[in-house]
Amino acid sequence: MAAVFDPVELGAPWGPARPEPPPTRFHRVHGANIRVDPSGTRATRVESFAHGVCFSREPLAPGQVFLVEIEEKELGWCGHLRLGLTALDPASLAAVPEFSLPDLVSLGHTWVFAITRHHNRVPREGRPEAEAVAPSRPPALLVEPYLCIEQFRIPRDRLVGRSRPGLYSHLLDQLYELNVLPPTARRSRLGVLFCPRPDGTADMHIVINGEDMGPSARGLPAAQPLYAVVDVFASTKSVRLVQLEYGLPSLQTLCRLVIQRSVVHRLAIDGLHLPKGLKDFCKYE
Repeated sequence: MAAVFDPVELGAPWGPARPEPPPTRFHRVHGANIRVDPSGTRATRVESFAHGVCFSREPLAPGQVFLVEIEEKELGWCGHLRLGLTALDPASLAAVPEFSLPDLVSLGHTWVFAITRHHNRVPREGRPEAEAVAPSRPPALLVEPYLCIEQFRIPRDRLVGRSRPGLYSHLLDQLYELNVLPPTARRSRLGVLFCPRPDGTADMHIVINGEDMGPSARGLPAAQPLYAVVDVFASTKSVRLVQLEYGLPSLQTLCRLVIQRSVVHRLAIDGLHLPKGLKDFCKYE
């Protein structure tokens, strides 16, 4: 049975009165060419370029980011990942459409966009077109550790993609942090969320490597359960879910950040006198 969320007071923080949402997982209902791993956190398209539509297992909570990292790419196809929200219960679908665009969208109550650098930004009614201009580059993590989207404040640390550990990983990581790589590059992190408004509707936002692309759609039914939609389409072959911390950072996360900021690059972590588990956590997370 779909969960129904109480209206969220604007600016309400995560805390005892508003518990953090549960970890995200992929739904058991998905496209015919998708294989989801036993943990429910990795989705791979095993053949062709289509039939790759996936959904979140549960409806998203207001302000909860459904965040995926692109793990594998496949050459030879034209097109990339598609992302959005739907008010349709995946379990109620007679069959999962071949494509999210236009097939799933044509069923109604669905908002999905192909991922691009200059994303579809919807200006408010009566406001100038200038509001639709893409936002400026995000500040560095050390300068502004939180991403603020309407009434929500989300730690940016895990929103930003990271390169594989290597001699030049510290340079590559900066490219992800500044969001100058193609938005659908391998290891880029892409997320979708909705923000309720006082009139009972919601805005949908898409986040690319820690940068809010602005409202992609307005007027979503905030009172209805909204599921995330991820279309593992064409050149995008495999994605994995990334879990976020919404309240105060855990001690583990704070330790990781201190260690990472104390070395030139992540390979240098191997030379520290730390347990192997902690080294691996600092290198790969």
